[in-house]
Amino acid sequence: MSDHSGDKGASIFTPVLLVGCIIVLVGFAIRASFGVFQIPIQDEFGWPRAEFSLAIAIQNLAWGFGAPLFGAFSEKLGDRKAIVLGAILYSLGLVLTTGAETAFEVQFYEVLVGFGIAGTGFGVILAVIGRASAPEHRAMSMAIATASGSAGQIVGPTVAVYLLESMSWQSVFIIFAVSILAVLLLLPFMQAPGRASKEEIEESLGEILRIAMKDPSYMMIFVGFFSCGYQLAFITAHFPALITEMSAPIDPAGWCGDLGIETTAALGGFAISVIGAANIVGTLMAGWAGKRFGKKWLLSGIYAGRSIAAAWFILTPVSANSVLIFSFAMGFLWLATVPLTSGLVAHIYGVRYMATLYGIVFFSHQMGSFVGVYLGGVLYDMYGSYTTVWWVGIAVGVFSSLIHLPVREEPRLGNNTTGIGNA
Repeated sequence: MSDHSGDKGASIFTPVLLVGCIIVLVGFAIRASFGVFQIPIQDEFGWPRAEFSLAIAIQNLAWGFGAPLFGAFSEKLGDRKAIVLGAILYSLGLVLTTGAETAFEVQFYEVLVGFGIAGTGFGVILAVIGRASAPEHRAMSMAIATASGSAGQIVGPTVAVYLLESMSWQSVFIIFAVSILAVLLLLPFMQAPGRASKEEIEESLGEILRIAMKDPSYMMIFVGFFSCGYQLAFITAHFPALITEMSAPIDPAGWCGDLGIETTAALGGFAISVIGAANIVGTLMAGWAGKRFGKKWLLSGIYAGRSIAAAWFILTPVSANSVLIFSFAMGFLWLATVPLTSGLVAHIYGVRYMATLYGIVFFSHQMGSFVGVYLGGVLYDMYGSYTTVWWVGIAVGVFSSLIHLPVREEPRLGNNTTGIGNA
């Protein structure tokens, strides 16, 4: 498939977009389910909460390290090769984890899972979709792909909870490993867009990296994305357990009973699914808004909104109703940052090296993920509660809201020959 950046009136739904959405959906379905395994694995091995939390934290950190590496790999050797390598590592990590007998083994194998997510996740997929999309569709295409990750967030925990009722967590991991390999069958339909010509490449990757690293706006985006990772990873990993342990008993006569939710554990799995459903709406709204309003202002508002929602939740007695309200509010603001942040990077630096430049920014996101997940487990073991780490997340969100305000939202590379103004 050739580059569509010059095709006015081209359809938004290209084979690249559709296949990319499926890959992201399956990859995120598996990743989003890890919080569901927190208690089953703890019960089997008798480990402190911090041990499996560290495993998930290492997974997130490896994902962060892998994002710019897979970004550069895809730009130099091809997108599909990067996706194949990512799926193999993802599957291998899941399979090896099933045979682990110590916490260290689980933590070590999650490095493979993290790199696998990097090869099949937003960094590679959004970049190829960005290059394949017509400029007028680029923002919404990225939003649709991001929303597919949200759909995975609905599917993954729900499927995991269902499967755990009839089989071991090890068997569920095997099923997930086969699933991520199965998406490779779709790659022949994902014809990579043509490479940019030398005339379109105004700067080499090395030169662009040097410019970006000296650019205060790029560094503010880098730092600001930290809180996104902190909040999202903490909630994915710990929210089901928090609800299981802190929520008031389920009222069978209320809406939970109507939905067949009988335990606080089931409510925890449902909460992640609600986040995923609201996520789809919020992400698509972000894609629509990102084309019409300043992306930095939208990002600042999203981070502020998250902190307000989190503060309200922790100050309110935990119940099924408060869980539902918070899950919807946080879900609406969840991955809405991804099309806006990736679109901001593409707008400033163009789409040619977006995979690498967004990958570097995403590393900050994953450092936040590592801190959020691991600190959640450590402080839980220390205090027997998630309250302290929850307030840390609120403070970090406020910081990210403020640091996006000085960002200069304008192209840095001179003549706009790559459609970056429409990203």
